[in-house]
Amino acid sequence: MPRPPRGAILAVLAAAQFTVMLATSIVNVALPQIRAGVGLSDSATTWVVNAYGLAFGALLLAGGRAADLLGRRRVLLAGLGVFGSASAAAALAASPGVLIAVRAVQGAGAAAVAPAALALALGLHPPGPARSRALAVWGAVSGAGGAAGVVLGGVLTRAWGWPWIFHAVAIGSFAVLTATAACVPAAARTERARFDLIGTAVSALALTALVWGVASARRAGWTDPAVLAAFAAAAVLVVAFLRIERSAAVPLVPPRLFAAREVAVGNLLTALFGSVWIALFFFLPLYQQQVLGEDPLTTGLGQLPLAAANMLGASLAPALVRRVGSRTALLAALLTEATGMLWLSRIGAHGSFFTDVLGPSALVGLGLSVAFVQLTGLSVAAVTGPDAGLAGGLVNTTRQVGGAVGLAVLATVAGTVTSHAAGHQPPLEALTAGYRTAFALGAAILAGTAALAALLVRRTPADGPAHAPAPQPAASGRP
Repeated sequence: MPRPPRGAILAVLAAAQFTVMLATSIVNVALPQIRAGVGLSDSATTWVVNAYGLAFGALLLAGGRAADLLGRRRVLLAGLGVFGSASAAAALAASPGVLIAVRAVQGAGAAAVAPAALALALGLHPPGPARSRALAVWGAVSGAGGAAGVVLGGVLTRAWGWPWIFHAVAIGSFAVLTATAACVPAAARTERARFDLIGTAVSALALTALVWGVASARRAGWTDPAVLAAFAAAAVLVVAFLRIERSAAVPLVPPRLFAAREVAVGNLLTALFGSVWIALFFFLPLYQQQVLGEDPLTTGLGQLPLAAANMLGASLAPALVRRVGSRTALLAALLTEATGMLWLSRIGAHGSFFTDVLGPSALVGLGLSVAFVQLTGLSVAAVTGPDAGLAGGLVNTTRQVGGAVGLAVLATVAGTVTSHAAGHQPPLEALTAGYRTAFALGAAILAGTAALAALLVRRTPADGPAHAPAPQPAASGRP
């Protein structure tokens, strides 16, 4: 059977990434209906979101390393199977405990899918213009998946009820699984290295403690004893992980991964970038529903301009890099997104979608997509083939953990501002004041990220690739 065209394989892998990002945001606008349908308490409702994000963030490193050691195609197929099955189970869940548990399993499946799919895509495209175009596709589907989740969540919830948001993800997952099995070729079997089980377990526990702590801080406060205990446990586990890695024969995170400066710089900037990206898809739908009074369907449709701008920006990213260089493109993208967030900080309690949301969300979408492409390219630029899965897991981990921390901080700040304003302003005015502050702080974080990028990212020629030149990945013997 002839090998499918490289473009077809990339389309299948991009569809896997799209499905993961879709599942990340599709529940947001349906939470009130899910709460009523399953009988969730206030705290349990937040864990419908947190359980997925916690398992996803905690297991991404393990998923990336498993892809490198066990075979990327094999891990991708297994992850899609777990992801799709858990999605189907979520649609049938009739109790809070079951729903939260299967959301965690869904996150675990996503943690295998995302790094394996990215590693396969990197293996198809060596550093240079081809990889720049592939990462542009990756950026387009990632941003579009997040926005499409809000759109589809609103449409399905209104048409057929909340279980269909999970049915849709399950159907998409199994469709991608079938296409992967048919289109993505298997590689020859090679000798397998040992998997660092102890390091994997400790890293997963450390990330779990960290993400649980910041997620709980949104509700209980940063000084709550349980939150402080979680942070202390995360710190102890990180120290233990570093000690384990120094003595491990085959460490989960090999030191050679950070031999290139770009990997560390790219992941640092990605964490800051992710802290605002995740928060955007949290606060914007809340403003549209709670302040503007839009229903889930209208809120979902309101994400279409952002999604369109995101796809446009990703498609223009390679040409922009060829014209001005990757460093300048990254700085321009971060400042464009910061400008859009600053514009959103001017929203009004009696505004409208067209006057308060449309323009800034399109500006944010343009900047977000170009920045995503450049930061992902920077984070994997100098990583050789055998570590591509781990590099994909690492950049996804930093974005996810950065997003969890950023959302917790911004939600705490917004809630504090709203509480203080509630004493002397009408409820909608107080709520809007909190959202304005969150958007303004997000703009400041992005501006700071741009300043840091100006200091740390090396200048590249205008006709260069979307990242610093790096050797072509060596053949790993695995898809």
